[in-house]
This record gives sequence, structure tokens and C-alpha cells, in this order.
Amino acid sequence: MPIPADKYFETLLRVGSRYYFLAGVAFLFFYVIFKSKIIDYKIQLHFPKSADYVREILYSTITILIFALIPGLFIFNPDIRPYTTLYQNISDYGWVYYFAAFPIMFVMHDTYFYWTHRLMHHKKLFNVMHLVHHKSTNPSPWAAYAFHPLESVVEVGIFVVFLFTIPVHKTHVVLFFLLSIIYNIYGHLGWELYPKGFNKNVIGKWINTSVNHNQHHKFFKGNYGLYFLFWDRVMGTIRADYDEAFDEVKNR
Repeated sequence: MPIPADKYFETLLRVGSRYYFLAGVAFLFFYVIFKSKIIDYKIQLHFPKSADYVREILYSTITILIFALIPGLFIFNPDIRPYTTLYQNISDYGWVYYFAAFPIMFVMHDTYFYWTHRLMHHKKLFNVMHLVHHKSTNPSPWAAYAFHPLESVVEVGIFVVFLFTIPVHKTHVVLFFLLSIIYNIYGHLGWELYPKGFNKNVIGKWINTSVNHNQHHKFFKGNYGLYFLFWDRVMGTIRADYDEAFDEVKNR
């Protein structure tokens, strides 16, 4: 069944606006208005070239076009929607489940991202699927969605996983992916927002940081997580110099 044009453009507007607005605000704040005042605290002290920003925005725009297709294929398709776990009334599962679903979704997404991310680093897949994203060796907020189209399909796959595993309300989808893009932009920001010592405290040692993901872009190996460092620590893929890098940035 063809995707309804009005629904496609409605989704496109939602996905696109949150990327351009949030990444744009972060870029304007850190890379334009306060650039000269906070440059000494930048994770990598130099800045990307203008061509890097253009490439990141171009590929992110393609990603947005792909992301907007998926709800049309599954939510707005009457042949498939009845088989999804999407529900209409919060009262169907109650408020306790409604709020509990968010941490469940973040854990699921982090696990999905870690293992698909590691898979795309395989030598047979990296150049085909993941190299586009790694051309941002010094990422900016615009890199948040800068994926090869094939990687975009993999990234949006978590949405399909949600629709066929756990009950999800339509506002779960909207709020979760809003929070997700915010954290994704932070991960590519180029500045560390968590306080000094966060990487070593009882909570922070399990939370992914901008320094951590910046290292991944700079060195291409290690630090594969998205929101958390659980899988990196358990699988031994966290970079040995991560704490040193975090401390160096925060001690300037």
C-alpha cells in the first residue's frame, strides 16, 4: 500500500524540524556566538572545515527523508498496524508502565545500537555502510544524523523493534526520539557538558559522554555505546585512555 503523502510529510516535518532546530541551536551557541570564549574547552581544539558541515547536513537530510518513511510503512499502513504493539489509550497499560517504558526503550536502543554499530565496523561493512559517518573525525552537532543511506535503515530499525516487542503509545515514540536526538547531538557536540569527575563516579562511569563518542570518531575503534557504557565495559571495548581524555578536557 502506498504511503499517504500527508502522513509522510507530517512525519518528515517532525523529524526534520527537531534535527535542524536542535542541532542548529547547539551549533549557533557553541560554534558561532560563544566560539571564541569557550574554544579552550573544546574536546578537539581545532574546528571542522565548512565542507565538513555541508557534508554532515547533506547526509543528515537524506537520513531524515529515510526516517520519515518508516511510520508510513508500519503505523499508517492498515495491513500492518494491527500486528504492531502500538496502543491508543494510556489507560490500557496504566501510568506506571507508561513511564517505565522509557528506561526500557533506552536500554533496548543502547543494546541495539552497540551491536549493530560493532557489526558495521566489520571490515566487510565499514566502507560500505559506516565510513560516511566517520568522515566526521572531529564531529559537530550536524553529524548527529550524518549516515550513509544503508546505515540510516539500520539506525531506524530500532523503531520497528519497538513496534513488535513492547507496548508503545504514540507519545512514547514522539518523546523517546526527541530525547534521543538531543543526546545524539550532545554526543557529537565537541564539548563535554558533564562535570569534572563524572566519568569515575558510581553513575557516570556507566553513562556515555561527548568525550567518549568524540574519541570513537577520532580513532575509529572502541567506545561503541550510545547512551550507556555498559556494553563497552562488559565487552572490553571502552578505550583504555578514555578516563585520561575526559580528565584532560575537564582539567583545562
